[in-house]
Amino acid sequence: MAEHGESTSPRHAVPFIAEGKNSKSLHFSIDQLQSSMCTSRPDELELDYTKTMMGFLLIHHRPRHIAMIGLGGGSLAKFCYRNLPDTQITVLEINPHVIALRQEFLVPDDNERFKVIEADGADFVRDADPEFDVLLVDGYDPQGQAPQLGSQQFYENCSNALTDQGVMVVNLNALHPGYELLLDRMARSFDSNLAEVPVNKDGNVIVFAGKNIPISAHGMRGKLSADQAGGAGLKSLKAVFQQIAWAWQHPKT
Repeated sequence: MAEHGESTSPRHAVPFIAEGKNSKSLHFSIDQLQSSMCTSRPDELELDYTKTMMGFLLIHHRPRHIAMIGLGGGSLAKFCYRNLPDTQITVLEINPHVIALRQEFLVPDDNERFKVIEADGADFVRDADPEFDVLLVDGYDPQGQAPQLGSQQFYENCSNALTDQGVMVVNLNALHPGYELLLDRMARSFDSNLAEVPVNKDGNVIVFAGKNIPISAHGMRGKLSADQAGGAGLKSLKAVFQQIAWAWQHPKT
């Protein structure tokens, strides 16, 4: 595990920021969009895959503790921080150059319920206690998903780091040659309790994996209202949640 403050490691790619009239985005190359922010609405989710990852709220309306592997431009971290005021949030980011840009994307400073840690997410979950209700895995570099975030042992460790009835949510690409292997590994670690939700034609798929709670329409804990989840920010996810519910009701065979 890297120590916080080791910010000059040559093994990490250096990202850059592209700015538009009302946007700011994080890239490793011009064709590799990592994160996007609307500068007039910096706490809203701009990319469909990030909205879909929030589907864990259909099971955990008010999670006590969320861990995120991968900071990027901080879209998910900011959205959860603003809209889930009673939730503790721990973000793991291995690349110090990404962390160094957190203020550019208005990522909150560390405080009593929000923390960004410079660490390898695989090492973190290996050593973690079972304290997370939700674990979001979105760790990508210029070569794609980091290999250590797709091993059988990693998914076992993720399951162990979750509380009883916890949920893991993973951003994958169905066009990747190893996609089916990763699904098989998740199925082994979560007793085949998975659901895939396609996001776009580019291959983005969000996979939900449940620990001791069904990832299905039957596992939903009633309808999610904005009041239940902490504010009006969740209203923007209504249509996405309907798509997720449909996917959970009609799993791939």
